[in-house]
Amino acid sequence: MTRQKNLIPAEKQDVPTIPTSSFPIVGIGASAGGLAAIEAFFSGLPPDVDPGMAFVLVQHLDPDHKSILTELIQRTTRMQVFEVKDGVVVQPNCIYIIPPNRDMAFLNGTLQLLEPAAPRGHRLPIDFLFRSLALDQHERAIGIVLSGTGSDGTLGVRAIKGDGGMVMVQTPASCEFDGMPQSALATGLVDYELPPAEMATQLIAYVTHAFGHPPQSATVATPHTENALKKIFVLLRSQTGHDFSQYKPNTIFRRIERRMAVHQIEGIEDYVKYLQQSPIEVQALFNDLLIGVTNFFRDPEAFALLESLVIPKLFEGKTAGSAVRVWCAGCSTGEEAYSIAILLQERLEALKVSYKVQVFATDIDSRAIAVARAGLYPCSIADDISPERLARFFTAEPDGSAYSVHKGIRDMLVFSEQDVIKDPPFSRLDLISCRNLLIYLGPELQRKLISLFHYALLPGGVLFLGTSETAGEQGSLFSVLDRKAKIYRRKEDFQGTQRAALGRFLPPLTERDLTLPTTPGKAAQVPKLSLRELTEQTLLQQVALVAALVNGQGDILYLHGRTGLYLEPAPGEAGINNILKMAREGLRSDLTTSLHKAAKGSDTVRALGVRVKTNGHFTLVNLSVCPVAGSPSATLESPLFLVMLEKAPDANAADSKSPPAPATLPTIRAAGGSDNLGADASAQIAELNEELHAKEEYLHAANEELETTNEELKSSNEEMQSVNEELQSTNEELETSKEEMQSINEELSTVNSELQAKLGDLSRANNDMNNLLAGTGIGTIFVDHELRILRFTPAASQIINLILNDVGRPVAHIVSNLVGYTTLVADVETVLKTLVPKEVEVQTFDAKTYTLRILPYRTLDNVIEGAVITFVEITEVKRVREALHKANELLRLAVVVRDAHDAITVQELSGRIIAWNPGAERLYGWSEAEALQMNVRERIPKALQEAALAQVHRLSQAQTLAPYPTRRLTKDGRVLDVSLTATALLNEAGQVYAIATTERPSDTAAAPG
Repeated sequence: MTRQKNLIPAEKQDVPTIPTSSFPIVGIGASAGGLAAIEAFFSGLPPDVDPGMAFVLVQHLDPDHKSILTELIQRTTRMQVFEVKDGVVVQPNCIYIIPPNRDMAFLNGTLQLLEPAAPRGHRLPIDFLFRSLALDQHERAIGIVLSGTGSDGTLGVRAIKGDGGMVMVQTPASCEFDGMPQSALATGLVDYELPPAEMATQLIAYVTHAFGHPPQSATVATPHTENALKKIFVLLRSQTGHDFSQYKPNTIFRRIERRMAVHQIEGIEDYVKYLQQSPIEVQALFNDLLIGVTNFFRDPEAFALLESLVIPKLFEGKTAGSAVRVWCAGCSTGEEAYSIAILLQERLEALKVSYKVQVFATDIDSRAIAVARAGLYPCSIADDISPERLARFFTAEPDGSAYSVHKGIRDMLVFSEQDVIKDPPFSRLDLISCRNLLIYLGPELQRKLISLFHYALLPGGVLFLGTSETAGEQGSLFSVLDRKAKIYRRKEDFQGTQRAALGRFLPPLTERDLTLPTTPGKAAQVPKLSLRELTEQTLLQQVALVAALVNGQGDILYLHGRTGLYLEPAPGEAGINNILKMAREGLRSDLTTSLHKAAKGSDTVRALGVRVKTNGHFTLVNLSVCPVAGSPSATLESPLFLVMLEKAPDANAADSKSPPAPATLPTIRAAGGSDNLGADASAQIAELNEELHAKEEYLHAANEELETTNEELKSSNEEMQSVNEELQSTNEELETSKEEMQSINEELSTVNSELQAKLGDLSRANNDMNNLLAGTGIGTIFVDHELRILRFTPAASQIINLILNDVGRPVAHIVSNLVGYTTLVADVETVLKTLVPKEVEVQTFDAKTYTLRILPYRTLDNVIEGAVITFVEITEVKRVREALHKANELLRLAVVVRDAHDAITVQELSGRIIAWNPGAERLYGWSEAEALQMNVRERIPKALQEAALAQVHRLSQAQTLAPYPTRRLTKDGRVLDVSLTATALLNEAGQVYAIATTERPSDTAAAPG
């Protein structure tokens, strides 16, 4: 870096020194209109005190011009200002400014410059710096977003807050361009919203409180601190309903310390009091505890393994149309869930087989779920997604500030608010993704969640954890697919949980059903024996005389032999006969116990010398219960058992009885009885002990059945809770869809109103056009390329015989009223071919004259779609034109009369003078005005007046008079001898209406005789 005024000497920059102690790093991002905000911020710092922190400034600069930002900022601060060189070590009380056309990252206390990878207009250098700053400095990272357009900095704000840093944003009202501040505020993670001039004071106060004293221990060892934390957990649970008491203490305490620094609160007890007085701060603390840092395809190597190793396995063995279910727990703002959905969609497209894919995405943070449901993300996600996937699965907003997820991907997901710790989980899942959640939980919660995930997964299901997490003590429940990426496959559990889970969906089965060997593909070939054949085959093996084929519940399916000696119908309504209810006195308890033992095991159970009461006396019976091998289990809901009853000899019965209990003999003898009585009592006691033993076995079996039933009911209840949670999630999704539909309906209603208004305008315009065309009286005919009539005006029907039904007919088929004009069709075709307008003057039978014009019909896109034929009536124009022609001729004659030397006058038959040329004025002396007030008699001597009247009479008969001499008076009274030529003027009817005279002086003229 070259030496500059007020900067650190070059030798210091060449050999940088690592700071001896850590200090806060403040990243400042600005764009359009940010220079004034930057100057206001640095002007607000104390002029005589070093702030004790470093400032790294990123602004959107023109890549083709050298920046003068360094010089401009140096005027406003006492700190040294540098334009960054690659690898420079950041020192406190210095300002570092990004150079043009570079991205800048923070690594191990140094600033690294990189060539921008994104094209111009899509670069996000502020996010790039903020994210690296958060990864490197954690809680010592501070982000400040100033005026600018777009959304650059939003993802960086999330990263800084996720690592415990602090964020400040310029108040939108003070921005020249508020796009960046508004986008950052929309995350809900901003600590301070201030004008730039006030930021410096608040920043120094925060840094002084947060880093101005030794940090407190994060282990929370002191009793009063533990007690304060418990109170904070109580306040959080009472207001939000969520319990954080089993989260890792250091994580919770670090977030609480950060909130205390924001409000400059010294002791945790004081913070507890502040929480009690401020419910808003409880919510703010809750939001800070929920900060989730995520992005699309986070940890690309792990997602690459997920794509290649896991996703294809999810579809193996599934038939077309079956469901693939995925749960993304702790989904935050949805990037993780959408990333998995994209991988699933790509796999579906590769398989070209239809499957029902459901991705359940849940989180405790309702704000994050709202963002995820909207599926609208800032344009900075382009850094995490390949251009191909960005083009296929996202749509850019019109202003380029964000991308929205395609509806096809969006429809695969169901987002819902869920507390994974206390709410029922989803079930029958193929994949669970829970990344970077367990690291915040205590060991007990981790064990609980891992067991919960094992329960929710199908056999062989996959658990996808974050790179910093493991299955821990529950690792025996999973096999490791990839240790580095933390991908696990569910093992079968050997403690009965899976069997209980199966029992909720399948018919009642015993362990024997699950272990029965089968041959793949041979199920359809199992011989289907009748119940009789099945019974007889088993009897041949056991050699029994009386037997009953029953199921696990004791329902009789088939009886063999004479069973009436041991079984009798039970009183009540007749239905399905159950051997336990039909068993005679003495047989029922042993039969129940034996059947239960046989159902639990796989061997034959025997009870010898059972005393069965038959017809008033007891019969000794040997009881055997044998599981039936080769049963048609494909068609039965439970295994079958053969109950065999065989009469036992008395000797066998005596041998089979248990010896008398020794403890009871002294008691009997002490009673003073004889030896025979003692023997009978011993036998009776032995018999009672045998019955008691049988009762105990029966009770034990009943207890086991009850426990199994309770386990199944508990599992069923959990499953029902899971189903209920899914239904609630679906209901929330439907509610969201309903709101979206309502919003769409409102938009459609608005569009419909606009269209109605446009339709009204169009209707009015159409009416105006019709009235205009009709009011002008211009006949107009519109024809297409094939000369078919499209439309015509009323005036056209007077020239060509048109009616409404003629629309669509060729114009050549219509009879016209034109005289002598037969080339209309040919002229229109010529105009369409040459695009040169044509104009012709035509006449109708009623002597009206029209100007016929033929022009091409052009659309707004300059496309020719036919021709326009117009008829403009010019009858009056033609008449006026002819009259004008005559007037012009008279005008020329008038010029001749005016310039003539002879006196030319015009007089009515009554003698009133109506015309007087300059020659008459020169000859007689009267002006034109004076002459027009006179009668011709005033100019004729009295002696000649009668002769003059006779001449007028002859002229009124249309007789022509040859020139003759006469006399006329002048103004001064003189009498002039003149030669006069008189001509009669005729009107259109041929009648004389006036007399024109031409008079010239004649010296030789004699008076008429």
